[in-house]
Amino acid sequence: MAREIRPLGERPAILRMQSVDKTFNGQVHALRRMSLTVNEGDLISLLGPSGCGKSTALRLIAGLMRPTAGRIIWEGGQGTDDLGVVFQEPTLMPWATVLQNVWLPFRLRGQSLASVRGRIEEVLALVGLENFAGSYPRELSGGMKMRVSIARALVTNPRLILMDEPFAALDEITRQKLNNDLLTLKAQIGCTIIFVTHSVFESVFLSDRILVMAPRPGRVVKELTLDEPYPRGLAFRTSAKYGEIARETSEALMEAMGEEEAHA
Repeated sequence: MAREIRPLGERPAILRMQSVDKTFNGQVHALRRMSLTVNEGDLISLLGPSGCGKSTALRLIAGLMRPTAGRIIWEGGQGTDDLGVVFQEPTLMPWATVLQNVWLPFRLRGQSLASVRGRIEEVLALVGLENFAGSYPRELSGGMKMRVSIARALVTNPRLILMDEPFAALDEITRQKLNNDLLTLKAQIGCTIIFVTHSVFESVFLSDRILVMAPRPGRVVKELTLDEPYPRGLAFRTSAKYGEIARETSEALMEAMGEEEAHA
């Protein structure tokens, strides 16, 4: 069932990171005093250079590791059992069909394929793969494999979806198509997304909030709010406003890189 997406500024918080540190081996400071608030219905991009802790932040939110200091708070009692994850690689089981791959989150909960088949077919239709339920990953293009991965993340109707550079390995045409499709899906189901990317242009097209990060140690140095209406398509991509926001975002990223040099 689709969730209502409220206007920016009226959305309740669902997750807070409060002064989170993550240190590896006692000396590598992946994150230091990182704070952010995720509101229901947000599409937030974590934008920054390699090594700034974007993926580390996602792993902490997903519960795959614990912070060294600080707190991650789920408002309303939701936790890591109420999120979906999409990685850079589709990570599909090659021996399983598309239907069986998307069934995996339910299977891990002990639910039979027969009991959730209708929900799986519904989500496959959402991502345009309703005619490929019986296909195997080797029979799919790169973009189609990523759609399967997205369907698997959506199928349990999670409140929060974490996407770690999901389109980075795809060609530009496929990437733009999946960007468009992602916004369509978000409008249909009303989910909340944290999206990790290196691409200024991708972050501007997708997001209503961009968090620019600097490394050494990883932290948010600037937040940009994009109150541009959805749906966004070719008209937005080619508009003067898009270029203006991309320029502002690029300047913020360059400032973050300057902070990296200052901390080196």
